[in-house]
Amino acid sequence: MEFNWKKIELSDKDVIQGYYRRAKLQNCESTFANNYLWAPHYKIRYTIIEGMLAFLSDEERPCVSFPLGEGDLKKTMDTILTWFEERERPFKMNLVNPSQFALLEELYPDKFQIEYNRDYSDYVYESEKLLTLSGKRLHGKRNHINKFKETYPDWSYEAITSENTQECLEMAQEWRIRNGCDEDEAKDAEFCVTLKALKLREELELKGGLLRADGRVVAFTLGEPGSGDTFIVHIEKAFADVQGAYPMINQQFVEHEAAGYPYVNREEDTGAEGLRKAKLSYRPVMLLEKGIIRLK
Repeated sequence: MEFNWKKIELSDKDVIQGYYRRAKLQNCESTFANNYLWAPHYKIRYTIIEGMLAFLSDEERPCVSFPLGEGDLKKTMDTILTWFEERERPFKMNLVNPSQFALLEELYPDKFQIEYNRDYSDYVYESEKLLTLSGKRLHGKRNHINKFKETYPDWSYEAITSENTQECLEMAQEWRIRNGCDEDEAKDAEFCVTLKALKLREELELKGGLLRADGRVVAFTLGEPGSGDTFIVHIEKAFADVQGAYPMINQQFVEHEAAGYPYVNREEDTGAEGLRKAKLSYRPVMLLEKGIIRLK
């Protein structure tokens, strides 16, 4: 059995995004832009099986995504399982949420097992909380923002446009040096994705915002509407020595670009202790579990 696993091109955006739009998923991976940007790093390809969208990463050690669409899920899964069997590869499916696993349990009782990894759970917040930072628990965030405004009275927020993208690229290059991306493979991959996202912002329909202090760009962020009621923040970079830059760009971006979305997904922490502490400090309303499915 052969599938036409296709390299993801910009011209595929409407097709892929159409499946995501109908699925109305909250997780950060469920957008065309995310898959397109990370495809070279995870060797991601896609195909349509029985009217359902599926992704494949690393054909040598294959892993597929949960099929999306209005086709016959049982027929599609049978086809995928046969594909693995014919190649004598162990079945593996990633980024599966609890409700998707429940569907598979109904179709294949006691056939699969799922393993959730806390490191890859998405942090979802109420937009209003990120905007107002109300309550005692977020008092420290308000203080950081007030300190930023006091230190940089000339601060400004701007939407990223073709006119100021180059400044963001230059700031990103400086951030790369300061954060030792060359010595860390994961950081370097993320940095490559950041540059690509900035350069292809318009084609990918990403929304961007930057923060200025003393006239220079000290922070920027990129995100996009998800397929439902959630806005997804994919990238956020700020100079750590500019006190309050991170909470300030976070708040301003939500105010200017995520208006109308009840929830904001700020992606996972990948197990990084400092990042986990920072994301928890904003008091997420939920953590989105994503698991890996294998045969029992």
